[in-house]
Amino acid sequence: MKITEHIANASGKTLFSFELIPPLKGHSIQGIYDAIDPLMEFKPPFIDVTSLREDYIYKQHDSGLLEKLAYRKRPGTIAICAAIMNKYKVDTVPHLLCGGFTKDETENGLIDLQFLGIENVLVLRGDALKGDSSFVPTPNGHCYATDLLQQVVNMNNGIYLHENHEGVMKTDFCIGVAGYPEKHFEAPNLKTDFKYLKQKIDMGARFIVTQMFFDNKKYIDFVNNCRAVGINVPIIPGLKPITNSKQLVSLSKTFSIDIPEDLSDAIHEAKSEKDVKEIGIEWMINQCKELVEFGAPVLHFYTMGNPGPTKRIAEAIF
Repeated sequence: MKITEHIANASGKTLFSFELIPPLKGHSIQGIYDAIDPLMEFKPPFIDVTSLREDYIYKQHDSGLLEKLAYRKRPGTIAICAAIMNKYKVDTVPHLLCGGFTKDETENGLIDLQFLGIENVLVLRGDALKGDSSFVPTPNGHCYATDLLQQVVNMNNGIYLHENHEGVMKTDFCIGVAGYPEKHFEAPNLKTDFKYLKQKIDMGARFIVTQMFFDNKKYIDFVNNCRAVGINVPIIPGLKPITNSKQLVSLSKTFSIDIPEDLSDAIHEAKSEKDVKEIGIEWMINQCKELVEFGAPVLHFYTMGNPGPTKRIAEAIF
């Protein structure tokens, strides 16, 4: 079932969903199941599975020369989605990236998803490679999320990269895109950010999942501004509780987000990391209650494979 259908069928009730990261190469899928099992009591209608681009290692030869080798640290997004659907009977949302994938690899992946009965995808540009100052497109890959979005839309219309289009299978993906309540860090201003987001919706995106935030006013303003420019698709808030003091810096730096003064002050005054975790969970519970009251269609949690904090928050909300 499509994300938009799940939301419509909920008739205004806020749903619960979460996101997982594939295990490291060579590790068992059991870690995925261990991260899902504690959260199934909250009846998530769908589960997101992230996708990571390639990384590089250097192999030293006997001659002393170093060879740069590409590898994927966390492969298996499509297979994990299929396994989750088979085991838990819930829909999955695989993430599609520009970075690290050619157009042909993307097309083949979308064909596999169609064969598996996966109806939803989240389209993202992805991050720059470690060590690169800015995003560099993969050769024969996409530069922007809009380009990747167009490829999925084309396949929904039966347009493939190389085939004669007559009589080919049309895919039917419900496409999601990212939204940034505090502005994408590369956008010069919010107005430009909304311009490109509106373009994605006009192209065929059907829902938005936001970057994490810790001030609900930023999400509410974001929703209202979206509606003002004609963006009327569901806007799903992305959420993650702070669970240790280092995240005050790491989350702000990595995701270009603000931490409210009240929250940062409370964490700085905490006597232990255990207290920090409690502060973060309590803050997120209050956030979620306000978001439900506002009418958020789904509370979507970035669990990073650690279900404990999310379980406690969901117990207080659902």
